[in-house]
Amino acid sequence: MDACNALIVDDEADIRELIEMTLLPLGIHCLPAETLSEARALLKHQSFNFCITDLRLPDGSGLELVAHIQKQHPNLPVAVITAHGNVESAVEALKLGAFDFVSKPFDLAVLRDMVAAALRLNRTSERSPDDSRPALLGQSAAIAEVRVLIAKLARSQAPILISGESGTGKELAARLIHLSGPRADHPFVPVNCGAIPEHLMESEFFGYKKGSFTGATQDKGGLFQAAQGGTLFLDEVADLPLPMQVKLLRAIQERAVRPVGASAEVATDVRVLSASHKNLAALVRDGSFRQDLFYRLNVIEMRLPSLREHPDDIPELVEAIIGRLSRQTGLPKPRMTPSALAALRAYAFPGNIRELENILERSFTLCEDGLIQADDLLLPEMAESSLRLRPAPLDAEREPPPTDAAPRREFEPRTVPILQPPTGNLEGYLEEIEKAAILRALEATRYNKTAAAEKLGITFRALRYRLKKLGME
Repeated sequence: MDACNALIVDDEADIRELIEMTLLPLGIHCLPAETLSEARALLKHQSFNFCITDLRLPDGSGLELVAHIQKQHPNLPVAVITAHGNVESAVEALKLGAFDFVSKPFDLAVLRDMVAAALRLNRTSERSPDDSRPALLGQSAAIAEVRVLIAKLARSQAPILISGESGTGKELAARLIHLSGPRADHPFVPVNCGAIPEHLMESEFFGYKKGSFTGATQDKGGLFQAAQGGTLFLDEVADLPLPMQVKLLRAIQERAVRPVGASAEVATDVRVLSASHKNLAALVRDGSFRQDLFYRLNVIEMRLPSLREHPDDIPELVEAIIGRLSRQTGLPKPRMTPSALAALRAYAFPGNIRELENILERSFTLCEDGLIQADDLLLPEMAESSLRLRPAPLDAEREPPPTDAAPRREFEPRTVPILQPPTGNLEGYLEEIEKAAILRALEATRYNKTAAAEKLGITFRALRYRLKKLGME
């Protein structure tokens, strides 16, 4: 590590010495200041790579220093020292732009991890762009604003609540914040809070010890341990039950978790980002979401705009999605006709970008002659007319059963068993129905794909795509 300078602002000599002794092995040269005025003077004449300040100073508040650094030295990460349990002051410092906070009495490992992460900030910003990284597409003012905010939030360790309608790209935004910050080389662990059964939540989040319950044959780390050094993304955080909200709040505040069956807590170094399409403030008012957890997660809120708010970005999104589908399937990239593009721009998109992806995937398989027409989109307002164009079901195309004892045909399609209703995995259930229909058509045509596609009422290209996607090739 290159030589670094750190500004240590505290009126207690033993605190300054403790911090200096902790940072010295990291190759960090510490300059002390006892007051707010001394700190400002040092900042004027000396360059620093990191600053840590107590909140209570003889001639002012550490919050004033945070605000001063944000204005005069925006690239300097500053952390604050808070009294144990003083969450309100820590949250206020984070809102003002502090990189992170540490509570007295210090956990030296936490302090070292925090400083190491802060020093990685500038190195992260100096990296050359990586073409393999996901990108936030769009040139509209709304998306440009989100892009600027992501870059700013990546320089902080503040918890962020990402709000917005379903399908607006909240996980993508969280991933970009992670990849643009000092934790980029560590795991990004997304978890859908509504997908974990309530009785498994504690063991999933915090892990468990061998023998803690039936089936626990070995120690297992939880999501916090999996995200160590990186970012834990809590999607649909509003779906957490109240008992789990209490335990999550403690884990975030104490930066430690207790695995199920363990006698001691395990320290964690994790940045928590969360998201919800629901109004958390309203859920707090009706008592279904804890107010203290809401304030802890919602230190900074970032709202993602709906697709209706930036329709000018639809052509760029369409081009990117169709290009991805073409690469995934190995099929030629179709062109979007002006009428189809106009239909997309006029559509309200209640499902936002996720719905756009679904519409384009469907039209990609239905289109002919390398052109996506407006009719291929099957938008809801076109549903009535599209029903008239839809091919008859397979059963209707079958020959009627013979009325006499005619001899059995040489080829008899194999009977496909009736599928049972889904018990939780609707997508898998629908895929099995699709596989069964395709298999029935292939067997009825002696595996002639062209004839099977005609029997299914789709193009040969569409059948090839479905066979590849369903793993039936």
